Amino acid sequence: MAEITASMVKELRDRTGLGMMECKKALVDAGGDIEKAIDELRKSSGLKAAKKAGRVAADGVVAARVAADGSYGVIVEVNSETDFVARDSNFLDFVNQVLDKAFTAKQTDVAALMEGELENARQALVQKIGENIGVRRISVVDAAAGAVGAYVHSNNRIGVLVALKGGDSELAKDVAMHVAAVNPAVVRPEDMPADVIEREKEIYIAQARETGKPDDIIEKMIGGRIKKFLAESSLLDQPFVKDPEVTVGALVKKSGADVEGFIRFEVGEGIEKEEVDFAAEVAAAAGIKN
Repeated sequence: MAEITASMVKELRDRTGLGMMECKKALVDAGGDIEKAIDELRKSSGLKAAKKAGRVAADGVVAARVAADGSYGVIVEVNSETDFVARDSNFLDFVNQVLDKAFTAKQTDVAALMEGELENARQALVQKIGENIGVRRISVVDAAAGAVGAYVHSNNRIGVLVALKGGDSELAKDVAMHVAAVNPAVVRPEDMPADVIEREKEIYIAQARETGKPDDIIEKMIGGRIKKFLAESSLLDQPFVKDPEVTVGALVKKSGADVEGFIRFEVGEGIEKEEVDFAAEVAAAAGIKN
C-alpha cells in the first residue's frame, strides 16, 4: 500500500472540504488512491462533488487573439513563478511576442514555436527577472462556417476561445465569457464520456441505497440525478451567465447559430505545488510522515 503523506491528506482535504482525520482514513482505505478515496467519500458522506485535481503551482497569464474576420483564434498560457512577475511589463511583452508568433503561424507545437529568436528572448528574460519563465501550451480554434470569439478574464488567469457555426464574434465572445465563469465540462450532454457518466451513476446508486428505498424508486432517482448532472455540466443546457432566464443553447439558437466547441485555459491548472508549512502542520496533528 502507498504511504499516506501529509501532502496527500491536504490535497484530499482541499478537494472535498472534509475533516483531516476523515480524509486520512479514506486514503488508508483506498490504498493511497486519491480519486478512489473521493468516490468512496461521496458514496458514504453525501459529498456532492469534489474539486478537480490540480493544485496550482505555476503563476503567469493566459492571452488570446481572434482574426479580424473571426475565422480563427489562438490562446496561449505562459508561466512565471510568482504573480509579481506575471504583472511585470517585461514578462507581458514576452507573452505578446509568443502570441504574435503563434497567431501568425497558427502554431500549437510549443517546442517548434520557441526555436531560435523566441527562445533567446525567454532565456534573456529569465536572466533579467531571476525566475523561470515557460510557454506551457497553445491552442488554435477554427470556425469553418461561423465565427470564433475570445474572452480573457480581467486578471488574465482564465481565457476561453469559442467556435460557433453561424453567428458572429460578439456572440461567440459572450459564450466565451460564460465558459470562463461557469466552466462547463462539455458542449452538450451527448458529449459527456461514458465512463464519467458511469462513475457518477455508481456514486448516486450508493447514496440512494442508504435511503432504504425500493430498487424501482432508486432507478427513477438515479435517472433524474444523471439528467441533472448532464444539464449542469453541459454548456448548451446551462443558464446564460448574463441572463439566467435563458440557456446558452437558446441564446445561440436565437441568432441562428450553434456551438461547435470551446477551449478554456486557466493558469496553472493541473500543476502541483507542495505547501510545506501546511503539510508540516497536518503531519503534526495527524501523526503521519511528510
